[in-house]
Parts: sequence; C-alpha cells; structure tokens
Amino acid sequence: MATVLNHAHQPRPGPRGYKVDISRGRRIGRVSSEWFSRPDDERFLSLGELAAAVRARAERARTRTVETREVRVEATRDNAERLALIIPGRDEPVAPTHWSFGQLAGLVGAPSGYLRQLPAPLAAINLQHGLLEHRGELMKTLETDDGRTELRAVTGPDYGRIWDHELVDAVMKIAGNGTGDTRWKVPGLLDWSTMHHNPHVEITRDTTTLYASDRDVFLFLVDDMHPIEAGKLPNGDPDLFFRGFYCWNSEVGSKTLGMASFYLRAVCMNRNIWGAEGFEEISIRHSKFAANRFAHEAAPALENFATSSPTPFVAGIMAARARIVARTDEDRQDFLRKRGFSKSDAAKVIATVLDEEGHPPESIFDFVQGITAIARDKPHQDSRLDLEGKASKLLAAVH
Repeated sequence: MATVLNHAHQPRPGPRGYKVDISRGRRIGRVSSEWFSRPDDERFLSLGELAAAVRARAERARTRTVETREVRVEATRDNAERLALIIPGRDEPVAPTHWSFGQLAGLVGAPSGYLRQLPAPLAAINLQHGLLEHRGELMKTLETDDGRTELRAVTGPDYGRIWDHELVDAVMKIAGNGTGDTRWKVPGLLDWSTMHHNPHVEITRDTTTLYASDRDVFLFLVDDMHPIEAGKLPNGDPDLFFRGFYCWNSEVGSKTLGMASFYLRAVCMNRNIWGAEGFEEISIRHSKFAANRFAHEAAPALENFATSSPTPFVAGIMAARARIVARTDEDRQDFLRKRGFSKSDAAKVIATVLDEEGHPPESIFDFVQGITAIARDKPHQDSRLDLEGKASKLLAAVH
C-alpha cells in the first residue's frame, strides 16, 4: 500500500476537476506514442490483470544456454514455409517468433529483412551456416509452451533478464491495482474547453495506460487526486501539479528497463503529458548484473519517488520564481546569450514570456517557462531536447 501524503491547504476539485495551466513546462509524448500504437489485446484495465498475464507467461517459460553449433534450423515438416529450431535438451522443435527470428539473424550477422523474403528452406540453410560459423559459441534462449512451443528470444549468454512481472510487481507494491485503491492510478483527462483536469474518468480500453505485448510492458500512473500547489499564476490562481511516473521493460531484449518520474499539470485524451517539470529518468541495460541493479537501484528509486514529500520540488519552483536575474532588456539578452542562445532565439524567449505571462522575463522561472515554450514548437527532437536540457540546468541551479 502506498504511503499517503497530507499536503496542507490542498486544493479541492471543482465539479469539473482541477483548473490547470498547460502553457508552462514540457510536453512529453512518450505515453501518447504507446497509446496510439497498442491494439486492444495489449491494453489492460488494472495492474492485477496485467500482472496475471505476464506472470503466467513467465511460469510457462524455460531458458537455456546452448552451443550455437548444436542448434539445427529446418523448414517445418507440416508447413515448408515456416522455420523451426531443434535445440539440445528439447524433444520437440520450437518455432521462432518474428522478434526472435530477427535476434537469431542478428546473432549470426545475417540481414533479417533479406532472410524473411527467402523460402523457408533457403533461409534455414543461411541461418544454419551462420550458427556453425558463429564465433560466440554460446547463445541463451527463452522458450514458452503456450499451445505450441515458441522461441521468444535469442540473446548472448550474458544477457541479464529482468522479467516483466518483476517490474509490475514492484509497481503494485506502491500502486495496488492502479485503479484508485491507492493514490496512484490510471490518469484522468484534460477538458480542453474548460482547461480542467478531471481525475474521475472511467478506465476503458481507450483510456488505460497499462500495456503489455509479447515483447514488453509499459505502465503510466499518476497521483491526480492530490494536487500540489507551487506558487500562483499571473491571474492569482494556484499553479497546480500532479506527480506521475512511467516505466517499461522487455524480458525478450527489445528495450531496456527504465522509469521516468516527473511533475505534470495535465494528461489529455491522447495521453500526452502537459506542463511537465522535474523530469528524471533512469534506465538499465539487460547486462550480466541487471537483476541486481533492478533490485538495488530501480525498485528503490520508484518507491522513494512514490512515498517522498514534494516539498523539495515546490521549494525549487518557489526559489526559481523568487530568483530575479534580469530587470532590463539588455540584462535579458545577456543572460540568455551567456547560456548559449543565439540573438534571435533569445528574442523569441523574451517575447514568449511577455505574451504568455504579461511581463518580460525577470526570474529564473520566467526564463525556464519561456525556453520550454519555445522547445514545444521545435519540430526536430534534437533541437527540442537541447532547449529542454538548458531549461532543466537553469532550474537545477537554484535548487
């Protein structure tokens, strides 16, 4: 069960939720990309349902390390257009998935796209040759019996597997079912017509942020029932934030294990994160000691964020609002130019703050908001990340 934090003078939601200002901070599209790409059978309505699915496939899984030269590749007897592998220690052949076929081809240095275009017997001959000549000598397999035997992954012998259910279990320790039984839940929705974030939204296939495929898991949860006030907006309204995090893993090697934590102002229907501040991310490659790093680094970091006080974050925002660094146009240009901004970009930052805040930038917080607003409009990711990095450094300098 997650620790419940009590914030003094906590704002109460109106009938439409909490009024937010998403013109500030970063827009994060990572969750939206996941939301757009997931078919219905990869969407789950609770952490319990998700955990049961990924734990069941782990219980059916078997791993083994074998010599590559002992593996046989052939076209299947009942379908000559499909491949099967005969692996030492198994009585029956295993059929590679689309993903593991690509891994197998990569292991022996063969172009998977080309092999997929060949008739299965020819592809088998090419893969067999590669396995016999493979200098690594050993490979690790992940096999699952689920009606038919599948080869889900082929990796090097030192691959450090972190099971998908291990990540889900770690999240459930702080978030329960992820449906509101603790403070951590699938996020609500931003109403664009009123600019209110409503935390009370039914969890459906369209709104869920709990995903799993045969290759990975991805989870996004927020605490949007307990807003955090960090100063006032120009009109005197409270500037409200919610805490959130997302995390991901692949037990078959398609991606690292990682998690990101941040403070956000709203989540829209397309699952874009708006008005994010304080973004922090860690990732762990599935190397030999990955399981130890997960146990001693990633899981504690997740729990610490989930149960910690937001006081340092609020104090940092308030300090950035109070830190006056420029009072004249010349001061503003000098401040930005010394931090790597061109004359034209500096002018854009100043104009943006003047337009959105009603006054030219004076404080660190003003400049950070202007920079992140410019970053949101950058079409190229490298330029956007560069600007967001400069904004983060400014904010971190006053903590």
